Amino acid sequence: MSTPAPSSETASAPADTLVLPAGRPELGPGSGAGIQAQMVAVAPGEKQIVLAEPRGFCAGVDRAIEIVERALAKFGAPIYVRHEIVHNTFVVNDLKAKGAIFIEELSDVPPGATLVFSAHGVSRAVQDEARARGFSIFDATCPLVTKVHVEVAKLAREGYEFIMIGHKGHPEVEGTMGQLDSGIHLVEDVADVARVQPAQTERLAVVTQTTLSVDDAAEISAAVRARFPSVREPKQQDICYATQNRQDAVKVLSPQVDLVIVVGSPTSSNSNRLRELAERLGTRAFMVDDASELQEGWFEGVQRVGLTAGASAPEVLVRAVIDRIKAMGAVSVRKMDGIEETVKFPLPKGLRLDA
Repeated sequence: MSTPAPSSETASAPADTLVLPAGRPELGPGSGAGIQAQMVAVAPGEKQIVLAEPRGFCAGVDRAIEIVERALAKFGAPIYVRHEIVHNTFVVNDLKAKGAIFIEELSDVPPGATLVFSAHGVSRAVQDEARARGFSIFDATCPLVTKVHVEVAKLAREGYEFIMIGHKGHPEVEGTMGQLDSGIHLVEDVADVARVQPAQTERLAVVTQTTLSVDDAAEISAAVRARFPSVREPKQQDICYATQNRQDAVKVLSPQVDLVIVVGSPTSSNSNRLRELAERLGTRAFMVDDASELQEGWFEGVQRVGLTAGASAPEVLVRAVIDRIKAMGAVSVRKMDGIEETVKFPLPKGLRLDA
């Protein structure tokens, strides 16, 4: 799905460098040191929009959507997708209009059909059932989620049990926990760590849902280490680069604005974490699926509006939100300096242009 390129619309007034306030939470490991926003003076009663950078689509989401679109182009409609390909209403509806059918139960897929697994990943049981039913399968699982699955399988063969930090019921958590028949224990908060009872602690490893709050995950991980000092942790953190980068940008943005708007769907974990983070920093924040959900009352007395988007929200929605806020009186749009993300994941065999 194509989205418009970011606008170059900026005001010509002299810019002041965004200064981080004293006492703000420190940026996490691998964060974009030196993230800045170029700010301009705003006259009383006027509004300015400050765009977080980076925001919106990540490489895993780009890849997942492209997998469905290429499958439709190559094999024709319908293409069946288990669960929402990514957690965004606009994206799902756009793909439905092109011929994708989203299902939860494999029994709803006719024999011989083409099936795509969503970006969140699936359990071994789902994989086995799909193969047994004879579907033509394309796996759109984000490679960073697959990395966690591979680590779980490898360590399980070495006799490890696992503590998984994540949200119960989230499809990524269900997919990761479903890599094993037993021996993987979910914790959602620090209190859960005190209650978990692994069968043994000599070989115990921790894994994490990729779209969590970086700060919350660090706090829970610390509690796990305190209770199980010999626990094995990932060589690289499981929280994905895009989640980290977007949260770091919000940490810089939030203290400098009066209001933060997050573009994202209610089912999007990483989008929800952005809203929660802004609020934790003391800035009012709202999450909207699209521009129609903006409420004029939110903007009363507001001069600077921070705007970001979750990793599954397309830029076309951000542009529509900008237009709506401008209609409410915003007179300039400024973009933060931020990390340029260049990550790109390869497509599955059978869908590549050179295949």
